Amino acid sequence: MSKEKSYTVTRTLRRASEAEMASELELPKRGGERLLIGRREWLALPELGVGCISAKIDTGAYTSSLHAEEIEWFERAGADWVRFVTYDYHAEVVRCEAAVLMKKGVKSSTGKKRKRVFIETAVRSAGGLEWKLRLSLADRSVMKCPMLIGRRALSGRFLVDPQKSHVFGNIHDLTGQKLKLRKKRR
Repeated sequence: MSKEKSYTVTRTLRRASEAEMASELELPKRGGERLLIGRREWLALPELGVGCISAKIDTGAYTSSLHAEEIEWFERAGADWVRFVTYDYHAEVVRCEAAVLMKKGVKSSTGKKRKRVFIETAVRSAGGLEWKLRLSLADRSVMKCPMLIGRRALSGRFLVDPQKSHVFGNIHDLTGQKLKLRKKRR
């Protein structure tokens, strides 16, 4: 014979301002120590020579990734390096070289785990903010954005507003040029 437990659920309606609720839940204050970021942002990768790229901000992904093709390993001064091709916003080919940070298994959005190469590089936002970012190199050719920024890169720095895009500024703020029509990638 099993013992049964019964529970009573009560519903209490409480009216409080957004600021009161944020304080009670110990949430960071807006404009405080963390910056607001939209669901998509214009970014540059100056160390790799990528002037402008569209990045998707994804709190569902742990790691960040960059579209890469023709990935080739080589050695420089006794350290592992990688050479690859990516594209900027204008679909222009950008040939990149970077030191290999590590090789690690990453589970993709389809659920398959694959070994990926990780690099670390500087990232600059349209608003001029610059920070170091760890990126895995992956084939993102079927994705809308060639770059994905995951939770690890966002943690402690940003709060994400999924209703906004390009909070840091527009493409002109990043490149200093007027927006050209985007060419279709192959």
